[in-house]
Amino acid sequence: MKLSEYIINDIEPLNNNSNISDLQLLFNQLTYSHIPVKDDNNIYLGCFSETDAHCFESNKLLSEYLYALEDFFVRDATLWLDVLEAFAINSTNIMPVLNEQNVYLGYYELNDIISLFNESPFFSETGGILVIEKGINDYSFSEISQIVESNNGKLLGAFISKMNTDLAQITLKIGNTGLNEIIQTFRRYNYNIISGHEEDGYIENLKHRSDYLKRYLNM
Repeated sequence: MKLSEYIINDIEPLNNNSNISDLQLLFNQLTYSHIPVKDDNNIYLGCFSETDAHCFESNKLLSEYLYALEDFFVRDATLWLDVLEAFAINSTNIMPVLNEQNVYLGYYELNDIISLFNESPFFSETGGILVIEKGINDYSFSEISQIVESNNGKLLGAFISKMNTDLAQITLKIGNTGLNEIIQTFRRYNYNIISGHEEDGYIENLKHRSDYLKRYLNM
């Protein structure tokens, strides 16, 4: 499913000539942390946060507080992991979506993006979790894939879970086989084995952490 199918259009951005009271009323009616704003030419200007909005004088115009706008957004072609990162960086639960011509298309909700994270094969498919480590200049994903597949494993997902100036840790989700032979092969290729989990308990732990991220961003 395309991420653009999750774009929501049930909130029309406020005009910068709207009253602050209109903005405050929206926040009282909704659970969003931010509300998008556009100008008279339908150009997206940014978002006001709920925290700021309740500090504004209700009889004034939004245009008098443009300095407080937060200018975050994603494109309709932005990958979902980058969208999730944008949510985290901006501590928001609503993310405006623009096309390449900077036309406002709607917004994503944080809960929808989190659900995609939990429904990805990395979480939903049965398999084992393996965390490996190697020098920052010595590992390669092509080699990692070759090691897994040469042992009849199926690589369901991989990401760099820790990195410093010398070492990189890579977390792998592997299906179709046990981990023992794969672990031994990684050792022969001079990878350090940080941890290996045959069961799905580790996946449940990661899910709990993603739920914690959702709760944190909704604070």
